Amino acid sequence: MGERSAHAPGTFSWVELTTTDQEAAKSFYSELFGWQAEDRPVSEGVVYSMMKLDDRFVAAISPQPAQQSEAGVPSLWNSYISVSSADETAARAAQLGGTVHAPPFDVFDAGRMAVIQDPQGAFFMVWQPKEHIGASLVNAPGALVWNELASPDIDASSAFYAALFGWRIEPFSSAQASVEPYLAIKNDGASNGGIRPLSPPGTPPHWLVYFGVSDLDAALSTATALGGRTLAGPIDIEMAKTAVVQDPQGAVFALYAGKMES
Repeated sequence: MGERSAHAPGTFSWVELTTTDQEAAKSFYSELFGWQAEDRPVSEGVVYSMMKLDDRFVAAISPQPAQQSEAGVPSLWNSYISVSSADETAARAAQLGGTVHAPPFDVFDAGRMAVIQDPQGAFFMVWQPKEHIGASLVNAPGALVWNELASPDIDASSAFYAALFGWRIEPFSSAQASVEPYLAIKNDGASNGGIRPLSPPGTPPHWLVYFGVSDLDAALSTATALGGRTLAGPIDIEMAKTAVVQDPQGAVFALYAGKMES
């Protein structure tokens, strides 16, 4: 179990669901992971639901922004990466060929953030923490355990992120990786996610969020009973079993049952 009071720059520190039905999504994930919601008003009639597990923050669920809804964007999970300076990181990302879709802005007293799209098309957020560090619990059942990039060009993606965050990215050794290339990400010596080729064809480049579970089969059964569906798996990756799931509102995430780092 990994309790956190801070996240090193370059670490995936927070995940956030933007959804077409906030109340239904809160119910689904609360039943699946045992989360409790702490609703925080952000504007007239709008709340940002900070999801907690055993009184520790693990994720957030928010209404889908109007521009996404109008554009027909599906519900989705966003991945946040902690940085020392959102402004400097956004400027550097643009120099490296990324697109800054939302220039750095303050989120009340919680922190400062920017929305960036990498050169291959995947979106991510950078987070400069102030009062909110991100997740205070990771690498545990019901918490974030992994972030995985699906890219049409894993070498180009590796070069971009290594230059932006200083990540060390190298081939991951396993039976599964011998069938399909898989790159492991290290940040400041700690595991920090992976990069794999984009599949199936036609899928947009994206960062996939993984949550830990104690029993994968039981979690899949619960997700199905709650209206979700299994898109892939269970998949045996030697150190663990994983599966990809779609929630009732269409957001895709993954489950991981196996060894978790502290």
